[in-house]
Amino acid sequence: MKDDMLLWDETLFKDPEVFELDYVPEHFDHRDAQMKSLRFCVRPALRGARPVNALCLGPPGTGKTTAIIKLFEEIEKHTRSVIPVHINCQIDGTRYSIFSRIYKKIFGVTPPSSGISFKRLFDKIASTLASREAVLIVALDDVSYLFPEKEIDHILYTFLRSHESLPGFRAGVIVAHSETSLRYILDHRVESVFRPEEIQFPPYKRDEIFAILSRRAQLGFYPGVLSRDVLDVVVDLTAESGDLRVGIDLLKRSCLEAERRASRSISEDDVKKAFERSRFLHLEHVLRSLSRDERTLLRIVAEQPEGKAQSGELYSIYHEVAHSGYTKFYEILKRLEALRLIETSFTGSGMRGRSRIIRLRYDPTEVLTRTEG
Repeated sequence: MKDDMLLWDETLFKDPEVFELDYVPEHFDHRDAQMKSLRFCVRPALRGARPVNALCLGPPGTGKTTAIIKLFEEIEKHTRSVIPVHINCQIDGTRYSIFSRIYKKIFGVTPPSSGISFKRLFDKIASTLASREAVLIVALDDVSYLFPEKEIDHILYTFLRSHESLPGFRAGVIVAHSETSLRYILDHRVESVFRPEEIQFPPYKRDEIFAILSRRAQLGFYPGVLSRDVLDVVVDLTAESGDLRVGIDLLKRSCLEAERRASRSISEDDVKKAFERSRFLHLEHVLRSLSRDERTLLRIVAEQPEGKAQSGELYSIYHEVAHSGYTKFYEILKRLEALRLIETSFTGSGMRGRSRIIRLRYDPTEVLTRTEG
Protein backbone atom coordinates (compact mmCIF):
# COMPACT_ATOMS: atom_id res chain seq x y z
CA MET A 1 0.00 0.00 0.00
CA LYS A 2 1.32 3.43 -0.86
CA ASP A 3 2.64 5.59 1.98
CA ASP A 4 0.30 8.40 1.02
CA MET A 5 -2.77 6.20 1.41
CA LEU A 6 -4.78 6.32 4.62
CA LEU A 7 -5.20 2.95 6.33
CA TRP A 8 -8.73 1.78 7.06
CA ASP A 9 -8.34 2.31 10.82
CA GLU A 10 -6.64 5.73 10.54
CA THR A 11 -8.24 9.17 10.60
CA LEU A 12 -7.29 12.71 9.67
CA PHE A 13 -9.27 14.12 12.62
CA LYS A 14 -7.26 14.93 15.72
CA ASP A 15 -10.36 16.29 17.49
CA PRO A 16 -13.61 16.06 15.47
CA GLU A 17 -15.54 17.85 18.23
CA VAL A 18 -14.19 21.27 17.15
CA PHE A 19 -16.13 20.99 13.88
CA GLU A 20 -19.51 20.50 15.55
CA LEU A 21 -21.78 23.55 15.22
CA ASP A 22 -22.51 23.63 18.97
CA TYR A 23 -18.82 23.62 19.89
CA VAL A 24 -17.87 26.63 22.02
CA PRO A 25 -14.24 27.64 21.36
CA GLU A 26 -11.93 28.40 24.24
CA HIS A 27 -10.70 31.47 22.40
CA PHE A 28 -13.53 33.63 21.06
CA ASP A 29 -11.82 36.16 18.80
CA HIS A 30 -12.95 39.17 16.76
CA ARG A 31 -15.90 39.99 19.00
CA ASP A 32 -14.15 41.98 21.74
CA ALA A 33 -16.39 45.06 21.34
CA GLN A 34 -19.56 42.95 21.52
CA MET A 35 -18.34 41.07 24.61
CA LYS A 36 -17.45 44.36 26.28
CA SER A 37 -20.97 45.67 25.64
CA LEU A 38 -22.56 42.50 27.02
CA ARG A 39 -20.41 42.66 30.16
CA PHE A 40 -21.48 46.28 30.62
CA CYS A 41 -25.13 45.19 30.49
CA VAL A 42 -24.79 42.48 33.13
CA ARG A 43 -22.49 44.40 35.49
CA PRO A 44 -25.35 45.84 37.62
CA ALA A 45 -26.56 42.28 38.29
CA LEU A 46 -23.23 41.47 39.96
CA ARG A 47 -24.10 44.15 42.51
CA GLY A 48 -27.61 42.80 43.07
CA ALA A 49 -29.37 45.30 40.78
CA ARG A 50 -31.38 44.73 37.64
CA PRO A 51 -29.14 44.38 34.58
CA VAL A 52 -29.40 46.47 31.44
CA ASN A 53 -31.39 44.62 28.78
CA ALA A 54 -29.52 43.81 25.57
CA LEU A 55 -30.50 43.26 21.95
CA CYS A 56 -27.92 41.31 19.92
CA LEU A 57 -28.47 41.88 16.20
CA GLY A 58 -26.80 40.42 13.14
CA PRO A 59 -27.11 37.81 10.38
CA PRO A 60 -26.87 34.08 11.18
CA GLY A 61 -23.39 32.77 11.85
CA THR A 62 -21.92 36.00 13.23
CA GLY A 63 -21.22 34.87 16.80
CA LYS A 64 -24.31 35.99 18.74
CA THR A 65 -24.99 32.64 20.40
CA THR A 66 -21.33 31.97 21.17
CA ALA A 67 -20.98 35.42 22.73
CA ILE A 68 -23.94 34.80 25.02
CA ILE A 69 -22.70 31.34 26.02
CA LYS A 70 -19.20 32.69 26.77
CA LEU A 71 -20.72 35.52 28.82
CA PHE A 72 -22.82 33.08 30.83
CA GLU A 73 -19.78 30.88 31.44
CA GLU A 74 -17.97 33.91 32.87
CA ILE A 75 -20.92 34.77 35.11
CA GLU A 76 -21.19 31.25 36.52
CA LYS A 77 -17.47 31.16 37.28
CA HIS A 78 -17.66 34.53 39.04
CA THR A 79 -20.83 34.33 41.16
CA ARG A 80 -23.84 32.27 42.22
CA SER A 81 -25.98 35.31 42.88
CA VAL A 82 -26.71 35.74 39.17
CA ILE A 83 -28.66 32.95 37.44
CA PRO A 84 -28.08 32.97 33.64
CA VAL A 85 -30.39 30.87 31.47
CA HIS A 86 -29.93 30.42 27.71
CA ILE A 87 -33.15 29.66 25.82
CA ASN A 88 -33.27 28.37 22.24
CA CYS A 89 -36.62 29.80 21.14
CA GLN A 90 -36.77 27.44 18.19
CA ILE A 91 -37.09 24.62 20.75
CA ASP A 92 -38.87 26.46 23.56
CA GLY A 93 -41.34 28.79 21.91
CA THR A 94 -43.97 29.35 24.60
CA ARG A 95 -43.98 31.20 27.89
CA TYR A 96 -44.62 28.00 29.84
CA SER A 97 -41.79 26.04 28.17
CA ILE A 98 -39.36 28.94 28.68
CA PHE A 99 -40.15 29.22 32.37
CA SER A 100 -39.93 25.45 32.66
CA ARG A 101 -36.32 25.76 31.47
CA ILE A 102 -35.71 28.44 34.07
CA TYR A 103 -37.34 26.28 36.75
CA LYS A 104 -35.05 23.37 35.88
CA LYS A 105 -31.97 25.63 36.02
CA ILE A 106 -32.91 26.83 39.51
CA PHE A 107 -34.23 23.63 41.09
CA GLY A 108 -32.46 20.96 39.04
CA VAL A 109 -35.70 19.20 38.05
CA THR A 110 -38.29 19.73 35.34
CA PRO A 111 -41.70 20.92 36.61
CA PRO A 112 -44.75 18.70 35.97
CA SER A 113 -45.96 18.94 32.38
CA SER A 114 -49.53 19.23 33.61
CA GLY A 115 -51.42 19.99 36.79
CA ILE A 116 -49.49 23.16 37.62
CA SER A 117 -50.54 26.59 36.42
CA PHE A 118 -48.15 29.12 34.96
CA LYS A 119 -48.83 31.43 37.90
CA ARG A 120 -47.77 28.80 40.44
CA LEU A 121 -44.70 27.99 38.35
CA PHE A 122 -43.66 31.61 38.06
CA ASP A 123 -44.44 32.48 41.69
CA LYS A 124 -42.15 29.71 42.89
CA ILE A 125 -39.34 30.91 40.60
CA ALA A 126 -39.76 34.55 41.62
CA SER A 127 -40.08 33.90 45.36
CA THR A 128 -37.05 31.62 45.39
CA LEU A 129 -34.88 34.14 43.55
CA ALA A 130 -36.08 36.94 45.83
CA SER A 131 -35.31 34.93 48.98
CA ARG A 132 -31.82 34.14 47.67
CA GLU A 133 -31.34 37.78 46.58
CA ALA A 134 -30.38 36.38 43.19
CA VAL A 135 -30.79 38.11 39.81
CA LEU A 136 -32.14 36.24 36.78
CA ILE A 137 -30.69 36.89 33.30
CA VAL A 138 -32.44 35.14 30.43
CA ALA A 139 -31.15 35.00 26.85
CA LEU A 140 -33.88 34.54 24.24
CA ASP A 141 -31.96 33.19 21.26
CA ASP A 142 -33.61 33.12 17.80
CA VAL A 143 -36.33 35.35 19.20
CA SER A 144 -38.26 35.50 15.91
CA TYR A 145 -39.86 32.19 16.90
CA LEU A 146 -41.71 34.12 19.63
CA PHE A 147 -43.27 36.64 17.24
CA PRO A 148 -46.36 34.57 16.28
CA GLU A 149 -49.33 35.24 18.54
CA LYS A 150 -47.25 38.03 20.12
CA GLU A 151 -45.70 35.52 22.50
CA ILE A 152 -42.67 37.78 22.87
CA ASP A 153 -44.81 40.50 24.46
CA HIS A 154 -46.21 38.13 27.09
CA ILE A 155 -42.76 36.78 27.92
CA LEU A 156 -40.99 40.13 28.17
CA TYR A 157 -43.84 41.57 30.20
CA THR A 158 -43.50 38.74 32.71
CA PHE A 159 -39.75 39.21 33.02
CA LEU A 160 -39.62 42.98 33.12
CA ARG A 161 -42.78 44.13 34.92
CA SER A 162 -43.31 41.43 37.54
CA HIS A 163 -41.13 43.27 40.08
CA GLU A 164 -43.98 45.77 40.39
CA SER A 165 -46.14 43.13 42.10
CA LEU A 166 -43.37 40.84 43.38
CA PRO A 167 -40.85 42.96 45.34
CA GLY A 168 -37.37 41.49 45.34
CA PHE A 169 -37.69 39.80 41.95
CA ARG A 170 -35.01 41.16 39.60
CA ALA A 171 -34.54 40.03 36.02
CA GLY A 172 -32.96 41.15 32.77
CA VAL A 173 -33.21 39.90 29.20
CA ILE A 174 -30.75 39.42 26.36
CA VAL A 175 -32.52 39.05 23.02
CA ALA A 176 -30.68 37.60 20.00
CA HIS A 177 -32.20 38.26 16.58
CA SER A 178 -30.84 37.36 13.13
CA GLU A 179 -31.41 40.79 11.63
CA THR A 180 -29.89 44.26 11.85
CA SER A 181 -32.99 45.60 13.64
CA LEU A 182 -35.80 44.06 15.70
CA ARG A 183 -38.46 44.74 13.05
CA TYR A 184 -41.16 43.89 15.54
CA ILE A 185 -43.38 46.45 17.24
CA LEU A 186 -43.50 45.60 20.92
CA ASP A 187 -46.53 46.26 23.10
CA HIS A 188 -46.10 49.77 24.52
CA ARG A 189 -46.19 48.40 28.08
CA VAL A 190 -43.21 46.20 27.25
CA GLU A 191 -41.34 48.74 25.16
CA SER A 192 -41.40 51.24 28.02
CA VAL A 193 -39.37 48.89 30.25
CA PHE A 194 -37.34 46.88 27.71
CA ARG A 195 -35.22 49.72 26.23
CA PRO A 196 -32.26 47.51 25.37
CA GLU A 197 -28.63 48.27 24.62
CA GLU A 198 -28.29 47.40 20.91
CA ILE A 199 -25.22 45.31 20.08
CA GLN A 200 -24.50 44.73 16.39
CA PHE A 201 -22.77 41.56 15.16
CA PRO A 202 -21.68 42.28 11.58
CA PRO A 203 -20.58 39.49 9.22
CA TYR A 204 -16.99 38.39 9.76
CA LYS A 205 -14.42 39.90 7.40
CA ARG A 206 -12.34 37.60 5.24
CA ASP A 207 -9.22 37.88 7.39
CA GLU A 208 -11.32 37.10 10.48
CA ILE A 209 -12.83 34.06 8.78
CA PHE A 210 -9.34 32.92 7.83
CA ALA A 211 -8.07 33.26 11.41
CA ILE A 212 -11.06 31.43 12.92
CA LEU A 213 -11.05 28.54 10.44
CA SER A 214 -7.27 28.25 10.60
CA ARG A 215 -7.47 27.82 14.39
CA ARG A 216 -10.22 25.22 14.05
CA ALA A 217 -8.13 23.32 11.51
CA GLN A 218 -5.08 23.37 13.79
CA LEU A 219 -7.14 22.05 16.69
CA GLY A 220 -9.14 19.50 14.71
CA PHE A 221 -6.78 18.09 12.05
CA TYR A 222 -3.41 16.39 12.25
CA PRO A 223 -0.47 18.36 10.78
CA GLY A 224 -0.29 18.33 6.99
CA VAL A 225 -3.98 17.53 6.43
CA LEU A 226 -4.97 21.04 5.25
CA SER A 227 -2.65 23.21 3.16
CA ARG A 228 -2.76 27.00 3.07
CA ASP A 229 -3.98 26.99 -0.54
CA VAL A 230 -6.90 24.66 0.22
CA LEU A 231 -7.75 26.63 3.35
CA ASP A 232 -7.96 29.76 1.18
CA VAL A 233 -10.59 28.02 -0.97
CA VAL A 234 -12.62 27.16 2.15
CA VAL A 235 -12.34 30.75 3.39
CA ASP A 236 -13.46 32.21 0.05
CA LEU A 237 -16.53 29.96 -0.08
CA THR A 238 -17.37 30.82 3.53
CA ALA A 239 -17.05 34.55 2.90
CA GLU A 240 -19.30 34.20 -0.14
CA SER A 241 -21.99 32.49 1.95
CA GLY A 242 -21.76 35.11 4.72
CA ASP A 243 -22.13 32.42 7.41
CA LEU A 244 -19.17 31.16 9.45
CA ARG A 245 -20.99 27.92 10.20
CA VAL A 246 -20.79 27.03 6.52
CA GLY A 247 -17.00 27.14 6.76
CA ILE A 248 -16.87 25.02 9.91
CA ASP A 249 -19.15 22.41 8.35
CA LEU A 250 -17.15 22.59 5.11
CA LEU A 251 -13.91 21.75 6.93
CA LYS A 252 -15.55 18.68 8.44
CA ARG A 253 -17.14 17.45 5.21
CA SER A 254 -13.99 18.12 3.16
CA CYS A 255 -11.99 15.98 5.56
CA LEU A 256 -14.54 13.18 5.27
CA GLU A 257 -14.23 13.40 1.48
CA ALA A 258 -10.45 13.02 1.79
CA GLU A 259 -10.88 10.02 4.06
CA ARG A 260 -13.31 8.52 1.54
CA ARG A 261 -10.44 8.63 -0.98
CA ALA A 262 -8.03 7.23 1.66
CA SER A 263 -5.97 10.39 1.20
CA ARG A 264 -3.76 11.88 3.92
CA SER A 265 -4.62 15.44 2.92
CA ILE A 266 -7.62 17.47 1.78
CA SER A 267 -7.67 18.54 -1.86
CA GLU A 268 -9.46 21.43 -3.54
CA ASP A 269 -11.75 18.89 -5.21
CA ASP A 270 -12.68 17.55 -1.77
CA VAL A 271 -13.70 21.06 -0.77
CA LYS A 272 -15.76 21.62 -3.90
CA LYS A 273 -17.60 18.32 -3.48
CA ALA A 274 -18.28 19.02 0.19
CA PHE A 275 -19.51 22.53 -0.57
CA GLU A 276 -22.43 21.11 -2.55
CA ARG A 277 -23.83 20.01 0.82
CA SER A 278 -22.35 22.55 3.24
CA ARG A 279 -23.67 25.55 1.32
CA PHE A 280 -27.25 24.53 2.11
CA LEU A 281 -26.55 24.80 5.84
CA HIS A 282 -26.90 28.58 5.60
CA LEU A 283 -30.00 28.28 3.41
CA GLU A 284 -31.80 25.91 5.78
CA HIS A 285 -31.06 28.00 8.87
CA VAL A 286 -32.07 31.28 7.26
CA LEU A 287 -35.29 29.89 5.82
CA ARG A 288 -36.44 28.95 9.32
CA SER A 289 -36.23 32.61 10.36
CA LEU A 290 -38.32 34.01 7.49
CA SER A 291 -41.81 35.36 7.94
CA ARG A 292 -44.69 34.11 5.80
CA ASP A 293 -44.49 37.11 3.44
CA GLU A 294 -40.72 36.75 3.10
CA ARG A 295 -41.06 33.07 2.21
CA THR A 296 -43.78 33.98 -0.28
CA LEU A 297 -41.59 36.47 -2.13
CA LEU A 298 -38.61 34.12 -2.09
CA ARG A 299 -40.74 31.38 -3.64
CA ILE A 300 -41.94 33.82 -6.31
CA VAL A 301 -38.32 34.57 -7.23
CA ALA A 302 -37.51 30.84 -7.30
CA GLU A 303 -40.46 30.17 -9.61
CA GLN A 304 -39.19 32.59 -12.27
CA PRO A 305 -37.17 31.27 -15.25
CA GLU A 306 -33.60 30.62 -14.06
CA GLY A 307 -34.54 32.10 -10.69
CA LYS A 308 -34.36 35.72 -11.83
CA ALA A 309 -36.68 38.52 -12.93
CA GLN A 310 -37.03 42.29 -13.01
CA SER A 311 -38.17 43.84 -9.75
CA GLY A 312 -41.28 45.34 -11.39
CA GLU A 313 -42.45 41.94 -12.58
CA LEU A 314 -41.84 40.44 -9.14
CA TYR A 315 -43.77 43.21 -7.44
CA SER A 316 -46.79 42.67 -9.68
CA ILE A 317 -46.90 38.97 -8.80
CA TYR A 318 -46.22 39.58 -5.11
CA HIS A 319 -48.89 42.28 -4.86
CA GLU A 320 -51.46 39.99 -6.44
CA VAL A 321 -50.61 37.14 -4.03
CA ALA A 322 -49.92 38.99 -0.76
CA HIS A 323 -51.98 42.18 -1.34
CA SER A 324 -49.13 44.27 0.09
CA GLY A 325 -47.76 47.59 -1.08
CA TYR A 326 -44.42 48.45 -2.67
CA THR A 327 -42.87 49.69 0.57
CA LYS A 328 -43.22 46.29 2.21
CA PHE A 329 -42.08 44.56 -0.99
CA TYR A 330 -38.93 46.70 -1.06
CA GLU A 331 -38.22 46.05 2.65
CA ILE A 332 -38.48 42.31 2.11
CA LEU A 333 -36.17 42.50 -0.91
CA LYS A 334 -33.57 44.29 1.23
CA ARG A 335 -33.86 41.65 3.95
CA LEU A 336 -33.54 38.74 1.52
CA GLU A 337 -30.47 40.40 0.01
CA ALA A 338 -28.96 41.06 3.45
CA LEU A 339 -29.46 37.36 4.26
CA ARG A 340 -27.64 36.49 1.02
CA LEU A 341 -30.61 34.64 -0.43
CA ILE A 342 -30.85 36.92 -3.46
CA GLU A 343 -28.67 39.44 -5.24
CA THR A 344 -29.69 42.50 -7.23
CA SER A 345 -28.10 44.30 -10.15
CA PHE A 346 -29.07 47.21 -12.36
CA THR A 347 -29.68 46.58 -16.06
CA GLY A 348 -29.03 50.08 -17.37
CA SER A 349 -32.51 50.10 -18.92
CA GLY A 350 -35.84 51.28 -17.59
CA MET A 351 -36.54 54.62 -15.97
CA ARG A 352 -33.25 56.54 -15.62
CA GLY A 353 -31.40 53.27 -16.31
CA ARG A 354 -32.17 51.92 -12.84
CA SER A 355 -34.26 48.82 -13.60
CA ARG A 356 -33.19 46.03 -11.25
CA ILE A 357 -32.76 42.33 -11.87
CA ILE A 358 -33.34 40.07 -8.85
CA ARG A 359 -31.43 36.77 -8.90
CA LEU A 360 -31.67 33.82 -6.55
CA ARG A 361 -28.31 32.84 -5.07
CA TYR A 362 -29.35 29.18 -4.77
CA ASP A 363 -30.73 26.52 -7.07
CA PRO A 364 -34.45 27.37 -7.42
CA THR A 365 -35.40 23.72 -6.93
CA GLU A 366 -33.57 23.61 -3.59
CA VAL A 367 -35.38 26.74 -2.40
CA LEU A 368 -38.81 25.54 -3.53
CA THR A 369 -38.30 22.14 -1.90
CA ARG A 370 -37.28 23.73 1.41
CA THR A 371 -40.15 26.26 1.47
CA GLU A 372 -43.03 23.90 0.76
CA GLY A 373 -45.96 23.96 3.17
